[in-house]
Amino acid sequence: MDWGRFAQQMASMARDLLAQESVNATLQRITKSATELVEGCDAAGILVLRGNKVETLAPTDQLVVDSDQLQERLSEGPCFDTAHTSRGERVFRIADVTAEQSRWPAYAPQAQALGVGSMMGFLLFTSEEDLGALNFYSRRPGAFTEASELAGWLLASHAAVAFSSARTHAQMERAVATRHVIGEAMGILMGRHHITEEQAFDVLRRYSQQNNTKLHEVARRVCEQGELP
Repeated sequence: MDWGRFAQQMASMARDLLAQESVNATLQRITKSATELVEGCDAAGILVLRGNKVETLAPTDQLVVDSDQLQERLSEGPCFDTAHTSRGERVFRIADVTAEQSRWPAYAPQAQALGVGSMMGFLLFTSEEDLGALNFYSRRPGAFTEASELAGWLLASHAAVAFSSARTHAQMERAVATRHVIGEAMGILMGRHHITEEQAFDVLRRYSQQNNTKLHEVARRVCEQGELP
């Protein structure tokens, strides 16, 4: 492997990740980079666990989705274990899926039937949180080498930081938008009913609680209709 060229590609990718405009665009750039930079990688995706439910993010191929759904149905598999850190390790590399039937007796033969030959995966994590597992697939056995694993680990390290940063930025944008909508709704109520800012907020809060509706949604409806629904 040409590590000098790889370093240049990684630097370019890192800059590119920071330039993406959304969380989804960031994730798509990460998985696309996996197929471009990691030797042997035919497909890639990010598996996120919500309880025991699997969500597949930015898959580059239907194979990734099929494998993730299979692991959810069986509650076993390497990606499932890596994302579920209490069960597995932060890194895995499987030279031949068919040789792993003792570890994942239900998943391994069905994964082979899907066309999976070898796999590799890394937990995406920062010092504050675990974000999911970045997984690499090849349709042939023995596709991933030690060099592939090192390249994947370097990619995953950059990816975790970019993923976390993009998600934090998106959360901040949503928080600012929510405050803006609530402020606009309060202004409408204050003008219509000649009440104070505190009273207007209390009206929104009470309506939200009594109708089991999020405060942001109540405020949005006031902005659209000019009054409480």
